[in-house]
Amino acid sequence: MKSMLTSIQIFNEQVAIVTGAGQGIGFEIARQLCAQGASVVLNDVDEKLARQAAAAIAKEGYSCIALPGDVSSPDFITAMVNETVAQFGKLTIAVANAGITLFGDFLDYPPDSLYKVMQLNLGGSFLLAQATAKQIIQQGSGGSILFMSSVTGHQAHKKLAAYGMTKAALEMLAKTLVVELSEHKISVNAIAPGATVTERTNDDPEYVPVWSRITPMGRPAQVQDIANAALFLVSPASRHITGQSLVVDGGWTSVSPSPY
Repeated sequence: MKSMLTSIQIFNEQVAIVTGAGQGIGFEIARQLCAQGASVVLNDVDEKLARQAAAAIAKEGYSCIALPGDVSSPDFITAMVNETVAQFGKLTIAVANAGITLFGDFLDYPPDSLYKVMQLNLGGSFLLAQATAKQIIQQGSGGSILFMSSVTGHQAHKKLAAYGMTKAALEMLAKTLVVELSEHKISVNAIAPGATVTERTNDDPEYVPVWSRITPMGRPAQVQDIANAALFLVSPASRHITGQSLVVDGGWTSVSPSPY
């Protein structure tokens, strides 16, 4: 499935960082940005995945380089932004897609798991937005920041208290940054995907049947569904939209039946 906008080069002269992009949603966002004219720095904590993903996109004739590393590290985020500017001359878009899901019952949830989820999902996204905003302000160009939330930030989901908490917080961060960044022409939004078919769900033979049954639109999302929404929110077409969260879940949050 191709993006609805692939025939239009709406991201010419734009430079983007996409984190957690070795596969799945992040990879598709990076691929579509490149296909529509952007130069992309593709990040993943898994070096092999990052380099394979960037090579696959570059093989199609697009401008994409890999920059593997841990975006929960402030030092790495600073280095990544600096390297992006060194390679492409500027930075105009950041998609904070990297995240971690650690399931567990609330009453037994270990502190180290809580801190890991918060450090990456919240800390990494916050610090990437901060570093990106500083660079965009220095350029005076305006730009876009996009956070990856989740339907678990809207509806309670068993064994995902910590994860859902971080995703809800990202939506509040997007709202708060309206006050901080609008004067610099930086839009900040979030996407809240529902159940989405990725490499990680392929190991579960019940995933697609279950989510097809309980999703009003009759199927879980494909990565292209999420990427299409992401590209809209970082495109010139959405320049007057900021501080918002777009749910992409085939209607699941309207009825919220449990998959368990």
